[in-house]
Amino acid sequence: MSAGNKKKKSRFRVAIIGGGKVGQVLGRLLSTGGQKVECVISRRSSSARAAGRFIGCRSVSTSLSDIPRGVNLVLIATPHDAIIPVAEALSRVDHLHSRPPAVCHTSGMLTASALDVLAAGGSVTFSFHPLQTFPRDFHPRNIVESIRGIAYGVDGPPKGIRIARSLAGALKGHIVIVPPEMREFYHAACVVASNHITALLHVLEMMYEELGATKKNFLRIFRPIVEATLNNVELTSPAKALSGPVARGGVETVAGHLASIRRYKPELMAYFVRMTDETVRLALEKGSLTEEKATDMRNLLRSYGPQPQELK
Repeated sequence: MSAGNKKKKSRFRVAIIGGGKVGQVLGRLLSTGGQKVECVISRRSSSARAAGRFIGCRSVSTSLSDIPRGVNLVLIATPHDAIIPVAEALSRVDHLHSRPPAVCHTSGMLTASALDVLAAGGSVTFSFHPLQTFPRDFHPRNIVESIRGIAYGVDGPPKGIRIARSLAGALKGHIVIVPPEMREFYHAACVVASNHITALLHVLEMMYEELGATKKNFLRIFRPIVEATLNNVELTSPAKALSGPVARGGVETVAGHLASIRRYKPELMAYFVRMTDETVRLALEKGSLTEEKATDMRNLLRSYGPQPQELK
């Protein structure tokens, strides 16, 4: 066999701790991408077996002591409140002490410091949070494709960052370095990107249903304008992509919106007032709204309450 046809040696020999969706999806991508998933460890044997089947790994267990020698990366994909206890338990696995593997966790809230007990034992540690949503009601096979090419929020020592970058590359993704002191702020931004957008779409669903339409069709109707908006933001910026009545100073139009919401869906008034206030802020940044029109718009919002924040 020529050198050009030889199978490329795996960069990672991975033990995955956690048989949930994050561990399953990342394990599947690593395995199909040419990396070696040596074992899957989970609290319950049933979840370990299910994860092993999905990943394509025959070695599954409920015991950390079954992590084989030679593993060079342990990926902890448990819920974040289990990460520190798992790290402490992992530090007591004697046969991993001679050649400590690198260890990372996938929590969005915790930094690499959650693994300090392992760093003290010689492991290179880092956080490795996949910046993607893993809906509880979805099967892992319905999530895999959405993970390709994503960012991973990481922190850790320089060597940990280098391993994180290599791991992200093996997953066809890239890293975003998050200052440890801003980890919770970063995670809040992730919530805006997923949970808040989900809540916004629910508002849209409720408004569409109020029109007498079948709500199951709402996304098919509104998807083109949603996707066009995302594309416009990607091509320019949120400010430059902003259009609509607030951006052009249409106070009377917004007044009509508020009156109709109070009549047909009053429970959405607080949401609409607050989001319109944020739109005023963005329109001022865009430069399409004068200070005079912004004042008129905000006076209108005050008349409907709750009080919008004063623009700085």
